[in-house]
Amino acid sequence: MDGHGRMPPRDPWGRLCRRHLSGLRRPPGSDLGSPSRMVERIIRVNKRWILPKIPDEDVAALSGTLNIPPFLARCLWQRGQRTSEESGRFLSPRLRELGDPFALPDMDRAVNRLFEALAEGHPVVIFGDYDVDGVTATALLFEFLRDHGWRAATYLPHRLDEGYGLSVEGVDNCLERHPCRLLLAVDCGSSSADVIVQLQARSIDAIVLDHHQPGTPPPSPVAFVNPQRLESSSPLRDLCSAGLAFKLIHALVKEGRRREDARFVKTDVRLTLDLVALGTVADLVPLTRENRILVSNGLERLRATPREGVRSLIQVSGVRSSLGVSEVAFQLAPRLNAAGRIEQAGAALDLLLTRDKANAFELATGLDLCNQERQRIEKLIATEAVERARREMVDGQTWFIVVGDASWHLGVVGIVASRVLREFHRPAIVLGSDGENWRGSGRSIEGLDLSLALRECSDLLIRSGGHAMAAGLTIHPSQVDALRIRLNHIAQSRVTPEQWTPSLLLDAMVTSREITLENLDWITRMEPFGQGNHAVRLCLQGARLSRTPMRVGRDNRHLKFQVTDGLGSPLDAIWWNAPPALPNLDRFDIAFTPSVNEYMGRRLPQLSVLDLRPSADAS
Repeated sequence: MDGHGRMPPRDPWGRLCRRHLSGLRRPPGSDLGSPSRMVERIIRVNKRWILPKIPDEDVAALSGTLNIPPFLARCLWQRGQRTSEESGRFLSPRLRELGDPFALPDMDRAVNRLFEALAEGHPVVIFGDYDVDGVTATALLFEFLRDHGWRAATYLPHRLDEGYGLSVEGVDNCLERHPCRLLLAVDCGSSSADVIVQLQARSIDAIVLDHHQPGTPPPSPVAFVNPQRLESSSPLRDLCSAGLAFKLIHALVKEGRRREDARFVKTDVRLTLDLVALGTVADLVPLTRENRILVSNGLERLRATPREGVRSLIQVSGVRSSLGVSEVAFQLAPRLNAAGRIEQAGAALDLLLTRDKANAFELATGLDLCNQERQRIEKLIATEAVERARREMVDGQTWFIVVGDASWHLGVVGIVASRVLREFHRPAIVLGSDGENWRGSGRSIEGLDLSLALRECSDLLIRSGGHAMAAGLTIHPSQVDALRIRLNHIAQSRVTPEQWTPSLLLDAMVTSREITLENLDWITRMEPFGQGNHAVRLCLQGARLSRTPMRVGRDNRHLKFQVTDGLGSPLDAIWWNAPPALPNLDRFDIAFTPSVNEYMGRRLPQLSVLDLRPSADAS
């Protein structure tokens, strides 16, 4: 294939797609037109399957020590759990394993400055961000400071009017509403050295509590608490702002008790973990090390949260199963995010802080309606953005997609960028207009640090900031073409040939005999799954269909079937958002995530299909 998505040198799947094209049948309700587009969809599903080599003796040792099947030992080993002690801590994440909050840079300075504000009685204004991480961190800190004697206020910027981060406009509006001598910037500020200088000129101290990559030059506030300043080996390195808020609260409690202040004696920091889990899952940071401990324990708190706002949010979101990472990421977080995307994030903050049941339900219902509007807008813009990107890809030499339109809503450009990336497996930036300049969000692929790439384009940008995989920017319309050209050069030079094909990292090869309820219960102990700790991905080789595939779901988007490898009982399989047609293969390998399907009181193993490929001896 050309630049639309290069296939590896050996491409039996692609050849078989073409070989069996004549046998493809268009399913009812399919929106695909020509047969060539059917093939395109099938090929796009294909990925580079990667199964890392693990020393057999290490697997055998871990398997024997824990008395588990070798494939489960491989799953643990691949997650860095190489000994029984490491595996024990991984499978049972305990709060006592959390590190000292004062190990974070400048935490001592932040704590001392906040206690100075407490002693002097002058107000502290929390300047947050409008995404779920920023809103949950703001809510946590406001509640804690208010309940422990501080004079506290909050301010969340308006995405459309004030832009992202610690902007000049946002800070001016904040200080006009809440005059103060101490501003606590949460989930922002790492790229705002100029704004910090302006605050200092107005005799206002600033504490920056943020996890984004520091800009150049970095800011110089009273305290710059950012885990990116730590060594990469630090277990605190991956904390998001909700996690940092927890750490700051923990540090304040420790210092308050050291000072023998009665207000801190009975404080239980564990009560904050519900919002910590909500913010951490929503921000897509790695669920490893400290984050794994916080989310694992926080989800338990979230399931039984006393917060009226969160309880109402769960109700209107229609969460029916046990609340886990998926429910937070795909049902709760989008509704909280919708406030900041479409209107103003204050409604989400009010929801988290309210103690009134009726008010909570009213706010949650409003967020649900706001999310429906967000979905409508997003669908329209995504369709147009993907089509423009498709035209941009015609020459086969596009390595970085940059698309924009003055009419596109700034609140959804990040989500649309993710959609464009998934469609073409190319780094993507989607832009909209704020009236004078263009603002946008980008998403990247393995091999390209987007934050670093944008810093290399700083002469073309008004501002930028973010992470390796996601970033935001502001640019004058006249510089967009130059940005597109430079980012294409950067991407082409950094991303290796194999990284242009999506990869699928597998944990182990298994047989159907190993897919038992007992083993699936072991896999459940590896939760919470998410970034950095992906759901267990297994491969069944040489499988055959034991039941004819059946289209199910709205618009027949999903495929349900049954497979067997001849070694155990047939296994039910479901392929969500399956390709519109499949080659007529006798034998195939199937990559899947195992799960338990509970129906009418019965529990049965089920395979959630990730990809298919012909077996080596497929005919």
